[in-house]
Amino acid sequence: MDDVDRKILAELQQDGRLTVTELAERVQLSLSPCHRRVRGLERSGAIAGYRAYLDPQALGLTFESLVFITMTAADRLTLDAFESAVRELPNVLEAQRLFGDPDYLLRVMTRDLPAFQQLYDDHLATLPGVQRLTSTLVMKTVAENRPLPLG
Repeated sequence: MDDVDRKILAELQQDGRLTVTELAERVQLSLSPCHRRVRGLERSGAIAGYRAYLDPQALGLTFESLVFITMTAADRLTLDAFESAVRELPNVLEAQRLFGDPDYLLRVMTRDLPAFQQLYDDHLATLPGVQRLTSTLVMKTVAENRPLPLG
């Protein structure tokens, strides 16, 4: 990956709806080489996909929580079952396995507190291998969906 590829990636992170013509102009390439580079970046996996960024507030998703999970065991079967079950929960926007304690961090979004409580009681607390759940409410998002540092 060279500087031109990084410029292409930076532009697409800012606006994934750019046409190849607009992108070529911004990175100062002709159309065909720009198109080839974009396709190469897609094939390599550097560009994993394209999607719209939605405003949760506008969609009525006003309650965000971070849920810390401590597991009962760290064997492969327990972790695989837990991770598979977490992937099935659409309200879990992000799930990360951590070093140390707690074992996992989930970013969860629901429409309100009662919806979160139902998700917590019916799904999160019943996930395979969960020993302890601790949650905290997000007061304010300071940085979100930032472009990856390509420098």
